[in-house]
Amino acid sequence: MLEPTDIPQRRLPRFGFHGHTEKLNGRAAMLGFIALLVVEIKLGHGLLIW
Repeated sequence: MLEPTDIPQRRLPRFGFHGHTEKLNGRAAMLGFIALLVVEIKLGHGLLIW
């Protein structure tokens, strides 16, 4: 009996959680948080005041 010569490759899903997208999202969130802190320091009061 012949053995297959092709090794199946695992495909990444087109949706859901991925390591690289989660890192990118986390970095964008950190930059946004730091930007919010900088704006609040420059204005002298919180930006999210009701």
